[in-house]
Amino acid sequence: MWASVASLIGVGLGGGLSYLAQLTTQRQVLRSEDRRQAGELAEARRAEQLTLLRTFVETAQRAERTAEDRAATAAWKAVAKDVMDDLWIHERMVHMLFGPQLHERARTYVEALNDVMWQEPVDDTVWDRLRAPKVAFLDAAHSALR
Repeated sequence: MWASVASLIGVGLGGGLSYLAQLTTQRQVLRSEDRRQAGELAEARRAEQLTLLRTFVETAQRAERTAEDRAATAAWKAVAKDVMDDLWIHERMVHMLFGPQLHERARTYVEALNDVMWQEPVDDTVWDRLRAPKVAFLDAAHSALR
């Protein structure tokens, strides 16, 4: 009888230990999968941010060129409106994908571009009026990507 009880206890202990080992392994696999998914999500987010920043900078450059080529024609005004609309859209996307510090710098830069686009030129060149907000934005973008 003792042999049967000992055998039954052995089977119970072996089964319990096997269950615990499987449970631990399963938890490790799940944690590993969660880390992998988090890494993939972070990589996708960074790619999205880089794409947005590139598009923002390209559009800002188009706006600078358009402001430099100022003309009082209907064609120029149409181009200027289109490029500024695109730039305001990108500024809002910066607000969505980055923190408030970068968004503040992007907004300041876009407002400066808007000013040089629509206001009559003064003694400053377009570059002189845009240098500080542009550099501040680029520096903040560099910090945000670290």
